[in-house]
Amino acid sequence: MEKSWAKLPGEALQVEAGQVEAEQVEVGQVEAGQIEAGQVEAGQASVDLHLELPGTRIRLGLETALRDAVRTGRLVPGTRLPSSRALAADLGLARNTVAEVYSQLVAEGWLTARTGSGTTVAERRAADLIPRPPARPEAVAPRYDLRPGVPDLSAFPDRAWLATARKVVAAAPRQLLDYPDPRGLPQLRAALAGYLARVRGVAADPGHIVICAGFAHGLAVSCAALRSSGAATLAVEAYGHQAHRDLAQVQGLRPRPLPVDGRGAVIDAAAGADAVLLTPAHQFPLGVTLHPQRRREAARWGGVVIEDDYDGEFRYDRQPVGALQALAPDHVIYAGTASKSLVPALRLGWLVVPPRLLDAGAAQLTGGPSGLDQLTLAEFIDSGGYDRQIRRTRLAYRRRRDRLVAAVARQGRRVTGIAAGLQALLELPPTGIERDLIARAAERGLALQGLDSFRASGWAADRAGLVIGYSRPAEHAYTTALARLCAILDR
Repeated sequence: MEKSWAKLPGEALQVEAGQVEAEQVEVGQVEAGQIEAGQVEAGQASVDLHLELPGTRIRLGLETALRDAVRTGRLVPGTRLPSSRALAADLGLARNTVAEVYSQLVAEGWLTARTGSGTTVAERRAADLIPRPPARPEAVAPRYDLRPGVPDLSAFPDRAWLATARKVVAAAPRQLLDYPDPRGLPQLRAALAGYLARVRGVAADPGHIVICAGFAHGLAVSCAALRSSGAATLAVEAYGHQAHRDLAQVQGLRPRPLPVDGRGAVIDAAAGADAVLLTPAHQFPLGVTLHPQRRREAARWGGVVIEDDYDGEFRYDRQPVGALQALAPDHVIYAGTASKSLVPALRLGWLVVPPRLLDAGAAQLTGGPSGLDQLTLAEFIDSGGYDRQIRRTRLAYRRRRDRLVAAVARQGRRVTGIAAGLQALLELPPTGIERDLIARAAERGLALQGLDSFRASGWAADRAGLVIGYSRPAEHAYTTALARLCAILDR
């Protein structure tokens, strides 16, 4: 067989003509002289490939393993294979054996070899592949979305966040890159103690703050700590996230619906429960603020209160309502998150835990957020970047809220719960029109969510409405989303 030679700096590689590839190294590195003679070792600049060789006949086993990987779709068309030298080193085989197998599979049409481009999996007809069970189809995101619970993702301050992250990584002592303290890094706990005291009135010692991976994680930790301390029942507002009620149940607590009226949660109805979950600053999804008298009742209540302050920074035409935790720090677990102020994907949340529950809570901590993200958020807070982000998005969301109010007013309707937060309630008569409107909206590419989806199981459907999240759409899509909402309401 005719031989040809492909040469790297300082090293000659013998390759069968038209059969296998030149070593797969970065072209720019070779041109720039960054790879010195003798520096490229087998597999150093190649790719990894997992193969299990059946039987004792090495060449036949390698052929079979590669052929099966292509046939079953584990190696998809276009996948680059390791160089013959690298694969031989990885498998402990002679390089000629690998080169011969590659040649055989190229001849059969399973692989393609081009000089300078390496060996890749050849394109195959669909009929040649073993059919796989159909994958579960992924949910298609609606074109326009006015469901609550998510901020405008395009408002994330990516440049400021990246600049802060670079600064943190460059300056952080290497020991901070080890596995973080399960309770969270001291830098973030200290930054949050100052921020929460200044902005939300929280009485927070850094030692009583626990960092968690978002509110759901924090709620699971809180419920598990309560259960380990002997609690059995958690009173939960009758309208709220079903996922939160499910989390409590998974952790061994029995959820009990708590009535909500125009003054917020009815605290007296929590008698007999061991703990209660409240959204006092801005009830979700009804939007009411817990009345001062009921705040005092909650502060005097004998059980543990979990305070979900999910959007406490977003208030518009009223003075901010401070955290309930400040009235009773010894029996209120304060929970906050960066999911609305930044983005949910960061998975950053925090708990301010009463001293008597701190050990039980810390014992439940597993799988917390990234230490690098914690350091970045700490610096973002200390540098003022977090405050700037809150003020900027607060102004943007207030403008969106005003546009929503004006748009539905032209339809002869009104929304409530608009003094704060990221959603508003458009009340409807309880006649089934809620479901009809949601279905009509879906036909026009607009996602809406009804109040009924937040109602606790077994609780009477005593009201109906649309919970309109005006923070979710990107700015360029908000105008069209509002127009479609109004068109549906007009019908």
